[in-house]
Amino acid sequence: MLLFNFYRTLYGGSKLQNHALNSRVNGEFKNKFTDIKNDLIIINNGKYLIHIDYLYIEGIDISKICCKIIEKYVELLIQKDHQLIGILQDLQSETDYKRKRETIKALLSDDAEARIFEIISYAILKNHYKNTKVYFGYSKESIREEYLELYKTGRTNANDGGIDFVMRPVGRFFQVTEVNNYDKYLLDIDKVLHFPITFVIKTNQTKESVLKQLETYIDERANGMVVIEENYRKAIEEIITINELQNWIVELDDKHIDQIIRDIDIYYRLEMNMEDDE
Repeated sequence: MLLFNFYRTLYGGSKLQNHALNSRVNGEFKNKFTDIKNDLIIINNGKYLIHIDYLYIEGIDISKICCKIIEKYVELLIQKDHQLIGILQDLQSETDYKRKRETIKALLSDDAEARIFEIISYAILKNHYKNTKVYFGYSKESIREEYLELYKTGRTNANDGGIDFVMRPVGRFFQVTEVNNYDKYLLDIDKVLHFPITFVIKTNQTKESVLKQLETYIDERANGMVVIEENYRKAIEEIITINELQNWIVELDDKHIDQIIRDIDIYYRLEMNMEDDE
């Protein structure tokens, strides 16, 4: 509990939940260092310990230097987090819309931070789909015209098992992810009981290439069981990559480009809790 209270006082810590220590840290640690065997954090009767394997190198205690590294990391993190705000402020005062489009496109790189990619992709998708008309009604006489609306369902780092975006009135689910872990795609499908999902993927690969890789992975997992193949294949509604997002930036008019910039600014500040900090 003391550790929980402490990290809540650090930069960006006010919104963190217990699972950020209990599972995500160990999971992310193993993702970055694939040759390790032991968890970084050990839970011991409500207390948190760092595994001794990572506190000593050839018998030398590195705990103090680790603390200094963490302090420097927080300092750099603050600078990085405010860098995007500076870019957005410049874009809001920019009059050259070609430059605005190119800057937004440049932010959509395959090495962009996951939170930034999710927020920018949401802003683009929201403005792309809101121009699309659909027709709904319980009878021919009651059919009415509506525009598609995309909603962001929560903070990007909530890790709550939810779906990232939901569309009304057609009821589409969108999940933002990366290409390096296809098992997570199947987990996302499982958690909504195989309801169709549109995957928004942080990659420069073509959507056809990603879909082929995903279907190959499904076939390997199914090992010839048709029911498994069909359940997962049918649950992939659409694949959207950086390529589609960048193309839609070009297609949208200047008014929508300005709205994308405003949306990114609003949701990024919300994500980073900047209104409270400033």
